[in-house]
Amino acid sequence: MHVAVLQFPASNCDQDCVHAVRVLGHTANLVWHKDTSLGAADAVIVPGGFSYGDYLRCGAIARFSPVMQAVIQFAAQGGLVLGICNGFQILCEAGLLPGALIRNRDLQFHCEQVYLRTLQRDTAFTSRIPETSVLKMPIAHGEGCYFADEPTLKALEAGRQILWQYTDALGQATDAANPNGSVQNIAGICNARRNVAGLMPHPDRASETLLGTDDGKYIFQSMVAALQKA
Repeated sequence: MHVAVLQFPASNCDQDCVHAVRVLGHTANLVWHKDTSLGAADAVIVPGGFSYGDYLRCGAIARFSPVMQAVIQFAAQGGLVLGICNGFQILCEAGLLPGALIRNRDLQFHCEQVYLRTLQRDTAFTSRIPETSVLKMPIAHGEGCYFADEPTLKALEAGRQILWQYTDALGQATDAANPNGSVQNIAGICNARRNVAGLMPHPDRASETLLGTDDGKYIFQSMVAALQKA
């Protein structure tokens, strides 16, 4: 698998994503926000950070970068696209994923470890996640509260597009386990076609045991498996 990792002004997790892909024995390269081509990419990762300084709102300027037209076209052709943290925000702003990410309910920046329950395991982003696993990953965001109106939430539920929820260590989706106030404890979703996904937690920062958890590797391994089947 060769992954194109986007790089915007003020991205701060692009190198983390490249490293996580390489840890699994695959290749990755950085694609600058002004580029108009993704090159020979099998998949795209839109990384975390503070693209364009988070001016206006998170991801609102990055969605107009020249490279995003290439990403939109890539996704339209069925290519796998994963947005992490700010990348999730950018994908929502670009219309590749429904809903929006707004200010955390306590108006505080959260940098901590969280637990996730995987709701769907038949997607290109979740197929290699063990059936009974509660994933542990870090978050680092101030605007990670996922919001969508009632019709959108019903569509997400009907389409089985809610991939991850915030939970406690036992996998219970409680309010106390919800770090940002996301509706229905939603931590990550995919599009109706199931080839574009986004989540606020960082699998790139949880790809090696040295980091305290390597649960993030399952998401990248799922992408590899999906591409091998294609």
